[in-house]
Parts: sequence; structure tokens; C-alpha cells
Amino acid sequence: MSYDNHAPDSRLRSLIDRFGFRHLLTVTLVMVAATILLGIAAKATGSGLACEANWPQCDAGPYNLFPGSLPSFYEWFHRFVAMFAGFAIIGSALAAWRLPDIDRRVTALVVLGMVLTPVQVALGRETVTQYTMDILSLHFWTAVLIFTLFLVATVLVWAHRLTGSHVTGALAVGIVALPAHVALSPVVGSELSSYSPTMQMAQYGVTLTLLGAAIVATMIGRRRFAGRAVAPLLAAPPIVIAVLFFGRQAVDPALEVPYLVAAVALFVTFVAGILLTRGAGDSSGTADALSP
Repeated sequence: MSYDNHAPDSRLRSLIDRFGFRHLLTVTLVMVAATILLGIAAKATGSGLACEANWPQCDAGPYNLFPGSLPSFYEWFHRFVAMFAGFAIIGSALAAWRLPDIDRRVTALVVLGMVLTPVQVALGRETVTQYTMDILSLHFWTAVLIFTLFLVATVLVWAHRLTGSHVTGALAVGIVALPAHVALSPVVGSELSSYSPTMQMAQYGVTLTLLGAAIVATMIGRRRFAGRAVAPLLAAPPIVIAVLFFGRQAVDPALEVPYLVAAVALFVTFVAGILLTRGAGDSSGTADALSP
């Protein structure tokens, strides 16, 4: 299904024609990822506490434009980027809903992401006014869910341009990123130094990279390959979630072993995926049949 056909007399259509719905969705995905990483930085530095339970303003003076300290700047910048990410989410959802040539699967994904956005905003407020670990955790996982929805939607709109080589590339990125994830985790990081805010932000950046690699490999691998080559690809996303879950909790020594087991399982899955897909042919006919 084409994403570039014109709909008559539509300002929204005109705007999307200039920029491209695929590019709008990609920019939205990047902004959601940036918001997550800035949120990790704000949490790691305790910057939400600098606002002394004030929300949506902090201590930034008139119109909340002038943060009073470095910690409040972190929180202010997080909120600033989150605001524009919210606008991008709403814009993507409205475009997908109103444009007739958008795959309905994409529409469903981005509209659900838009529906979850006010929930995420409310949770963000609670992280400042209450700052409990349960709320922080729910706020984080809701952000990951929104990111995943937009990631899947973005892969769908670009899928017709992605080939078997992109599957191999995504798996290779995962193989490189996974050792970095372990090195930045509390399992290693706490042994080398304090588990610093910089290490936390870097580790979560690698986490989003792992999630992206697994989803790209799975979605495009299903289109391009058949048979046993697909099996490790299907296993990759849930194992990434396990790595994320246990890695996030690995400050508890009791969860270090489950984290390392999940990391090893993911590494084996990525390697098996490369070996099996390289030995399989790129099924272009299947890909064309499944193209949105």
C-alpha cells in the first residue's frame, strides 16, 4: 500500500506530502526515545526532587523558562522534550487516522500510543509529586510500551524497503550492543565504580538499541525468510524484555544471575539468527505478498 498518494483538498495531506508520513513517524520515534533517555537522566540525578513536588512548572521562573539549578535543568529539559514528543505523537496519530492510504495496523499502533500518552503524562506528574518506586517503574514501562508501539509502526511503514541484509545487520548490531549492555549494568558497573547517571543513561540507550534490533530482525525476518531461520528471530524480542527487566533490577545481587542468563540467551539467539538467515534465501515473493 502506498503512503505517498494525494488526498484532495487536505491541509494535513499537503503537510504530509512535503515531509512524508514515514519521516514524521521516524522523527516521533526518535523523540520518544530521547524523552525516555532524558527521563532516565532525570531519575538518576534525582532531578525531579529539585522541583519540590511542583508540576508542570519547577523553579524556572516566568513561563518556566529559566531553571534555577543544574538538577532542575535536567528535569526542565526532560519535560520540554516530552512536550514536543507528545505533539509529535498526536500529529502522527491524527495523520494516520485521517489519511486513507495508511495501513490500518499502523493507525491502530499510533492511536494506541496517543491514548497512552496522557496516562504517561499523569504518571510523570506523580513521579514528581510522590516519587515512589512503584510509580517510577510504571512510568518507565509505559514509556517503553509507547516506544515499542511506534517502533513497530515505523518498521511497518519502511518494511517494503528492508531486505534480508537488514535482518543480518540488525542482529549484528544486537551482538555488538549486548556486551556493552552488560558492561554498563550494575553487575559490572557497580564493581568498577558507582552506577553513575551517565552509565545508566548509556545502558538504557543500549537497551533501546537492543529492542530495536530484535524487533527489526523479527518483523523483517518473517517477511524475508521461512522455516527454521525464523525461530530465533521470534525468540529475540521477549528475551530482550527479560534482559531489560532483570538488568533494571540487577542492583539487587539476587537478580544478577537471571540477568546474565537472559543476556547469554539473547546473545545465542542473535548468533543463531545470523547463522540461520545467512543460510536461507531471501524470500522476496513472501515479502511482496505481506507488504502493507
